Amino acid sequence: MKKIITLSILTSSLVLAGAYKVPEQSVNSMALGAAYVAHTTGADTAYYNPANMAFLSSDKQMMEGGITLAHLPRNKFSGVQAFSETEFYPANGESEIENLLLPFLHYVSNPMGDLRWGASLTIPGGLTKRWESPYQKLFAEEFTLKVIEINPVLSYKLADNFAIGGGARFIYSEGVVYSDGADSGVPVKREMQGDTIQYGYNLAMTYKPTDDINMAATYRSNIDLKEEGQANLYLGAAGKQFDADVTVPLPAALNLAISKTWLDKFTLEFNYERTYWSAYKDLDFNYNAPIQASLVSSFDDPKDRSWKDTNTFRVGATIEMDNITFMMGFAKDETPAPKKNVSYELPDTDAEVIAMGIRVQATDNLTWGLAYLHDEKEGMSLMPGENSGGIIGSFSAGGADLLTAGIGYTF
Repeated sequence: MKKIITLSILTSSLVLAGAYKVPEQSVNSMALGAAYVAHTTGADTAYYNPANMAFLSSDKQMMEGGITLAHLPRNKFSGVQAFSETEFYPANGESEIENLLLPFLHYVSNPMGDLRWGASLTIPGGLTKRWESPYQKLFAEEFTLKVIEINPVLSYKLADNFAIGGGARFIYSEGVVYSDGADSGVPVKREMQGDTIQYGYNLAMTYKPTDDINMAATYRSNIDLKEEGQANLYLGAAGKQFDADVTVPLPAALNLAISKTWLDKFTLEFNYERTYWSAYKDLDFNYNAPIQASLVSSFDDPKDRSWKDTNTFRVGATIEMDNITFMMGFAKDETPAPKKNVSYELPDTDAEVIAMGIRVQATDNLTWGLAYLHDEKEGMSLMPGENSGGIIGSFSAGGADLLTAGIGYTF
């Protein structure tokens, strides 16, 4: 396809992978709020901790597939948009409601001695943000990003209580951006689409000091996304197209987890995740020719990001009762973006997550499950001079609600 890329597509993609990433890619993970690294039990082990494939009790092939409905409620803004110390305008508005479908598929082979392999197809991020109010529309009439990951993995059991794993990450992403300043009296407009394919890797290890304790670590590599294509920039009715490129990081992430099981029925897991967003220092767009002089400050000057590394703390509980398994989870998640660089594309804040779900063993080979997760965002206020984009006021609402249904099968 013809690739058209812009500064804002890339900004949104990075925000998505940090603040609006979707780490929950199965029924179990959704029900546990992604506190699902040390104690993994199904085909989704291939994605969350490939080292644990070596310890799966089943000697058969395993598959799990399903779909998540992600509901993104409106973000509401009350305040003004400032273009200078003396020029500012009322900018109350709210974004549109979005509903996204995120499928997933996981597979684990039967063991071949101490070796086992698997693969996952996931949508680890997905965002659509649309505004119809004039000053938000100037920056983000629509921002849509899709991310698809294929992750083949291997595990090897080095000892009865220690295994390692890892694999390759193949990522395809595409984005759409529209912005229109006509309603706010600013004669600029953008109509853009883009896509890219990039590669990375993931590593995992699990140590079992006793039969009922798992200690695990996983790592997903940084991936530099070099986007190349064209950028269409409009000033008034006149538009120009440029060859353009930019490189931005999709940051590395480290997970450390420990789980404890009592009486083969009750499991508690604690998970700590560190996402290395400090790699995202600025965003510098390159063109094959000088762009319109009046657009340089918006589209050509390097944009400071100065994002910080983030911490996420998760706890999950699993209760097994005959043919039904109950799960619940809680998490506290940080935003990587300082207030200085918050924008209408994604006015993100720290969040708390609650989750719950069930899995039912319908037959010897078939399971099905349902899970629900609620992401509650904190409110945010921006005082004069606090935001480099001239946003003065308060953001509220937002967050996300996710509902997952899935089926697992062994054969």
